[in-house]
Amino acid sequence: MHQLTDGVCPEELEKAGLGAYYTDHGVDIYPQSAAGVPFTASYIACKGDPIANLQEDLAAEQKARATYEKLIDLCKDDPDVIEPLRFLRQREVVHFQRFGEALRGVQDKLAQKKFCMNNNPIQNNGSCLKEFNSVNNYNVCDNVCDCNNNNCGCR
Repeated sequence: MHQLTDGVCPEELEKAGLGAYYTDHGVDIYPQSAAGVPFTASYIACKGDPIANLQEDLAAEQKARATYEKLIDLCKDDPDVIEPLRFLRQREVVHFQRFGEALRGVQDKLAQKKFCMNNNPIQNNGSCLKEFNSVNNYNVCDNVCDCNNNNCGCR
């Protein structure tokens, strides 16, 4: 924003359609959509599920990349604007790749067998072992042991 507005007088900003923006924010950055809708925390989508959250992150990176491409199309003749936009677009591509790697890591981790220990000093010499298998991203108990009337903390 500073690059684009450095040395520009308020009259020029108004002529460029930025009068209302300048009135409210000067030449500072204010997060809003191209239509002028301000950013709100409701844009942050989290479900408490790592796979759903990472899928949302992947989608957000692709949407940002597409937005930068459209901005580049609109600024065909201004290299001072295009180069930073290309840099930002490339960052979105790298972020998408990193979130994809994180998603694969989470999926691999959830696919592994899990074990839980329930230390009950009365039965089984103080320990109880149940094996879990990940099925559709939910843990399902295989009932490897029978502690506390089949209650080993498997939920």
